Amino acid sequence: MNDQIWWITGASSGIGAALARALAARGAKLILSGRNVGALEAVAADCATETLVLPFEATDYDALPAIADRAWGWQGRIDGLVNNAGISQRSLAIDTDFVVYQQIVAVDLLAPIALTQQLLPRMIGAGGGQIVAISSVAGIAGVPLRSAYCAAQARADRLSRQRPRRE
Repeated sequence: MNDQIWWITGASSGIGAALARALAARGAKLILSGRNVGALEAVAADCATETLVLPFEATDYDALPAIADRAWGWQGRIDGLVNNAGISQRSLAIDTDFVVYQQIVAVDLLAPIALTQQLLPRMIGAGGGQIVAISSVAGIAGVPLRSAYCAAQARADRLSRQRPRRE
């Protein structure tokens, strides 16, 4: 991974932060994204590699072209994208407001699609790259108090297993 450029969303904690540290240990340069700038900077400080802290709101779809331009322009390429950003809920389905379902689907399903669409043409034009979609076993086996999260993960899991087809 020496000198590869990897962009990790949801990099401020959990899986994203752990991936950042692991990729940095293998020589990758990192773009770290999420909403919590302080936490992103703390993760960057843990990584002994070049990093770009690039905070953004995953569902601000109008801002994504400029965000993708900044990320790509940092080193002139991106070798890998890890779509890891996500949110969940903890409530009974009967008590969960519909807006919660909308937010979770927007962040956990639509946002990774939107970001991937921004990068995919550039990656193809540069000769390729890797796109990783982090999903959860909750998309296969439902988890109590997580109806919206499980639904979004199930859809994301099915999409990630599809083979791309040329139309």
